Amino acid sequence: MPSLINAPLPPVRHYEAAPLTKERLEYVDLPIIDLSSFTASADPDVRTHLVAQVRSAMAEYGFFYVLNHGLSTAQTERMFDIADIPFSEVDDDEKKKYQSKLKETGTQQGYKPRQYYHIDNGIRDQIEIYALNHDVNKSGHPAVLQPLLPEIERFAYHNHVNVLYPILRLLALGLDLSEDSLVELHKWEDISESYVRYPRSDEEEEKTNNLWLKGHTDIGSLTFLYSQPIAALQIRAKDGSWKWVKHIENAIVVNAGDAIEFLSGGLYSATIHRVVQPPADQRAYTRLGLFYFLKPLSSPFLQRTAECAEAPTMAEWRKGRTKSYGNAELKASAINLGVEEEYLNGVLIKHYV
Repeated sequence: MPSLINAPLPPVRHYEAAPLTKERLEYVDLPIIDLSSFTASADPDVRTHLVAQVRSAMAEYGFFYVLNHGLSTAQTERMFDIADIPFSEVDDDEKKKYQSKLKETGTQQGYKPRQYYHIDNGIRDQIEIYALNHDVNKSGHPAVLQPLLPEIERFAYHNHVNVLYPILRLLALGLDLSEDSLVELHKWEDISESYVRYPRSDEEEEKTNNLWLKGHTDIGSLTFLYSQPIAALQIRAKDGSWKWVKHIENAIVVNAGDAIEFLSGGLYSATIHRVVQPPADQRAYTRLGLFYFLKPLSSPFLQRTAECAEAPTMAEWRKGRTKSYGNAELKASAINLGVEEEYLNGVLIKHYV
């Protein structure tokens, strides 16, 4: 099997992904970016076309797929195998030793336990997360993960240098900036991968209208989600409807977060998305997510609104949103039906149901 490192691979149990749903869902038609055509081509026409394609995708959706990102299907499957280990092979007592201190520190390193976020009508979430920094030695990890840390670190490095940097160059060119201007704001620091899965009872589904995570925007600049078969992710279209994100084998789903909206002056909008209960034929399966979150700490945000007297730094924004998410007291919008609001650092944050 291909490897992210040039060494024999520790054996891991294979994670068996769910079959595709047979239900007819209303999918969003997201653009597909062939990353290899940018990194391998010196043809200015090819680059110009890709820049226009990414600019359009960010302006219209804030979401797009990336193919030919440098990892084979076998390598990606191996990372899903590793991603399942913190949940399936670590007992509850050991998980408590590595539980993250979200409220105290505003960082999500280690385990986020189930029932931490309030969803609706007194129902709390069943989402379990294991997050780690790209510097895998920055904190401790369960014993079963120790032999796999070099592989995880190389995975993070690949995402950062071979996937993120080309995308940032495309985004910068789309803003008529120098090619490396956004790369300079995303140094190899404070990045994390999160491994996530979700189960819940029928009664709780009914009380929350099958909503697992309210519509929200991500904290950082970009989020990479390695596509997996269980349908649960939806994005909010401009007409207010919710559309499903379709699975594409070995694709990365890229979405824009708050930081890229701030840094681009709003040209690239942070995308509103949510997670809902999967279709009936997939509900017996556990949804496992493999994410790479980008959290640039080195740059201040541009002011988001004229009323915002002082823009927050990325660190302030990240920690504030991490502490408040799922725990803040939200108020129903007086203007928009189905929208709940809170203020953080003088910036209005909306949650969508």
